[in-house]
This record gives sequence, structure tokens and C-alpha cells, in this order.
Amino acid sequence: MGRTSRGDNKSKQQRQQTILRLIQENPISRQETLLEYLSKEGFDATQATISRDIREMNLVKAATTTGYRYVSSHSEALNPKMQARFETIFHESVLGVDFAGHVVLVKCYSGMANAACEVFDALKWKNVVGTLSGDDTFLIVARSERDAKTICTELGHYIGQK
Repeated sequence: MGRTSRGDNKSKQQRQQTILRLIQENPISRQETLLEYLSKEGFDATQATISRDIREMNLVKAATTTGYRYVSSHSEALNPKMQARFETIFHESVLGVDFAGHVVLVKCYSGMANAACEVFDALKWKNVVGTLSGDDTFLIVARSERDAKTICTELGHYIGQK
């Protein structure tokens, strides 16, 4: 029984969305590793399919502090200007960071939380479910308490918080 082209497009779109999520959540540097993750997610793909997806999605390998990994070439996190913008705005806007459970609280100068949250979001942090911004505070919802603690520690470095 063959698939319709509409069904193929849908499964291709789902597979590619899953690939984006997987490379954001995991330090994947090899197509074989990506195939293993996709298999665990219920996708039956071949090496050729993954290779084609990587090319179509403009995924590239980027150097990180822990080695090479696939990232989206469209990601602003790869843009050094975006990183510098983040550091400047974050340093000038944020008073302190703390966490409780899965949530990181970022306390800002009045009127600055939206800007700080926007540059935080643009860097596509690992294990972040979402953010919510107010006038002088923004919240980051992390996947786990451990992730929240890690994010809090990393953000603290940008404002000189120990």
C-alpha cells in the first residue's frame, strides 16, 4: 500500500520538525546518531533521507564548548553580533537571577524585561520550554530543576552574580 504525496509531505514535515527539536536538545554530531534518535521517536528513515533533510534544512556542524554538533544555519545563536547584543542588553538590563523548581526568575530594571527576554529567546537556549515577560521581570520555564539551575548559573555570569 503506497503513501499519498500529501502523507509523505506531512511525515517529512513532522520528521524535520523532530530533527530540529532533537538537535536543539542533544549534542548530535553524526547522522547515525540522529537516525538512532529519530528511530526512538518512531520515525523509520534511511541515511539518504537524513542526509537530504540535513541539506534541505541547511543544518551545519558548529563548534561548541563540548565539541561539534548539528545546528540550524538560520539560528541567530551562531551570529556573533547576536551574542554581543545579548551580552550588552542582558548586562545593562538585569539586576539578578534566581530559580525555584523548573522556573528561572530574571529581575530587571523597570521597563527592561521585554528587551532582556527578547535577546534571551533569540539565542535558543537548550532545555527551555518557554518564557513570559513583564515590565521588570521575566520567567524562564526549564525542562527540569537541573536545567533551571544551569540556566540560572550561566545567566548569572553575564551580570557578575556568583
